[in-house]
Amino acid sequence: MELLKSRIIPIRNKRGTKKVPNIKSAKKRVLVANVRNARNKAAKTELKTVLKKARAEAADAQTVKAAVIKLDKAAGKGLIHKNKAARLKSKLAKKANAGA
Repeated sequence: MELLKSRIIPIRNKRGTKKVPNIKSAKKRVLVANVRNARNKAAKTELKTVLKKARAEAADAQTVKAAVIKLDKAAGKGLIHKNKAARLKSKLAKKANAGA
């Protein structure tokens, strides 16, 4: 908890002005939100990279299967909507079947 006491955590609102939370729990929420934001951003970037490799012309079945697994995990964790995952899996399967 000393981390929360010593840090001043600025929050930018829509106008771009800084606001600093005064309440201890609000400071913690800002820290936790920043950590989760960074984690989600990294996971989404990794998902995009896997999808790009799977969409490549010379993608093998193993690459497509890995992409499908990543999509299912991302949908399960709430990173993307389950319908979006289903749509992307369908597009991948369609492209894989056309190329095979």
